Amino acid sequence: MTVDKKHPLQNTRPLRSAEWFGSNDKNGMMYRSWMKNQGIPDHEFQGKPIIGICNTWSELTPCNAHFRKIAEHVKRGISEAGGFPVEFPVFSNGESNLRPTAMLTRNLASMDVEESIRGNPMDAVVLLVGCDKTTPALLMGAASCDVPAIVVTGGPMLNGKHEGKDLGSGTAVWQLSEAVKGGEISMHQFLAAEAGMSRSAGTCNTMGTASTMACMAEALGTSLPHNAAIPAVDARRYVLAHMSGMRIVDMVWEDLRLSKILTREAFENAIRVNAAIGGSTNAVIHLKAIAARIGVPLELEDWTRIGRGTPTLVDLQPSGRFLMEEFYYAGGLPGVLRRLGEAGLLPHKDALTVNGKSLWENNQDAPIYNDEVIRVIDKPLIDDGGICILRGNLAPRGAVLKPSAATPALMQHRGKAVVFEDFAHYKARINDPELDVDASSVLVMKNCGPKGYPGMAEVGNMGLPPKLLAQGIKDMVRISDARMSGTAYGTVVLHVAPEAAAGGPLGIVQDGDWIELDCAGGRLHLDISDAEMAQRQVAREAVNAAAVTAHSGYQRLYIDRVLQADEGCDFDFLVGCRGSAVPKHSH
Repeated sequence: MTVDKKHPLQNTRPLRSAEWFGSNDKNGMMYRSWMKNQGIPDHEFQGKPIIGICNTWSELTPCNAHFRKIAEHVKRGISEAGGFPVEFPVFSNGESNLRPTAMLTRNLASMDVEESIRGNPMDAVVLLVGCDKTTPALLMGAASCDVPAIVVTGGPMLNGKHEGKDLGSGTAVWQLSEAVKGGEISMHQFLAAEAGMSRSAGTCNTMGTASTMACMAEALGTSLPHNAAIPAVDARRYVLAHMSGMRIVDMVWEDLRLSKILTREAFENAIRVNAAIGGSTNAVIHLKAIAARIGVPLELEDWTRIGRGTPTLVDLQPSGRFLMEEFYYAGGLPGVLRRLGEAGLLPHKDALTVNGKSLWENNQDAPIYNDEVIRVIDKPLIDDGGICILRGNLAPRGAVLKPSAATPALMQHRGKAVVFEDFAHYKARINDPELDVDASSVLVMKNCGPKGYPGMAEVGNMGLPPKLLAQGIKDMVRISDARMSGTAYGTVVLHVAPEAAAGGPLGIVQDGDWIELDCAGGRLHLDISDAEMAQRQVAREAVNAAAVTAHSGYQRLYIDRVLQADEGCDFDFLVGCRGSAVPKHSH
């Protein structure tokens, strides 16, 4: 196939890759010659866009273990459209296996992506993402380069099956773990669910962070329609990969870079969509980090202004009943976007997407096949599913709570604190039958934030004390500077900022302190006097000053340079777009 008839704008703008392959001097000869040792014919270097396929495949990241096959379909699309595909690996930060948390290496992965793009001969990039941190990491890295880029998600795994019922990955773990601790099921029943929970390749089949960020990528306009929900093993996932490969070649000629798509309007659309799908609280951190890389201002208050008052329409676990398979069969995210648009709830219908059309043009006629899974506006799952942003003397820079996964009766609550100094202290203390705790208590865990863990692990959804589970208690107010998995549920206050390890007020909370939570009022208050708070802070600072840390290497860099949760937990030196100017020659 020749390359001179594909697109009306073809050959009207210089290719970045020509800085490597377009000259006949010593450098051009070397770059081409080294590439030709892979059996590449000379005509591949003659005016074809070089398209990088940024692959997070890894056998240690089960969500992304099928990406080799997806990459092959992307390559077919690129070749068909007259481009030349080059696949390259980047750090695969999978949440399922990586300790202490994949959040610790999200920024590292973004650096890998950014420098791989900038330093190599590519004109655009296809981002193969799946497990929840891979989506923001790759978008962050690509945004800092501002090249044409398109997201291809690996898709959710098939529904889990156990004892004749559907089983939601992630969510079932928390549910069954609490059930076995509460004596409702046996250990044998608990372990028997293991084999049926993950039946295919793909990400969690609940509306966890992976599915949430896939929806965010689609709502932002960085992927083709239906990217978020097609099951990983459905043939249509490979068709989408092929079509994305074709589309990225045209994006090169159109100069459709990420800065033209990742606008302020796109992020406002994404915030509204997150509420409608019952999306993960982790989206707050990730969207902030992506926005900061492309230079778009985004604040916690935007989640209140744009997200609050939005009904949750998608009836999926952990907030609802169904799983991602049903969501796709019901119409997927295009169906949600149509519902929002028809109700006047899509803030910016004309926001541009990667296929060159507006978000509304793509979705205004989207079919919806099941009103139970994608509910109508006047029969929502939750009347107000927007992320609740909390502030007060306990969280001066903010904290978050997910209403769609919380107990309504606990959304306004006052209780005595039961305090855990860190996650190890929680594990050592929570099972104590003598623990002074009741259903009205507020569980508080410190030192699990970005610096404190380090990496801000998903431990914020603290399991309840077994003695309360045995009494039939299913939920309590829990507060921490940690995150929680998007597959988790409960009345859980997260991302308290500043974190305890950074001198935040969370660090001075003591057993027996009264704490007030008022989600409707956006308030999180520690009921002690200002004088008492100041006195405790002085004592706390003395303890922190005396503490000696043993962290070194990358963890030392992370602790020293990571921003707080309200700022997206990026490194301070990575914020901003550095562009894709061609570096100096290597020889």
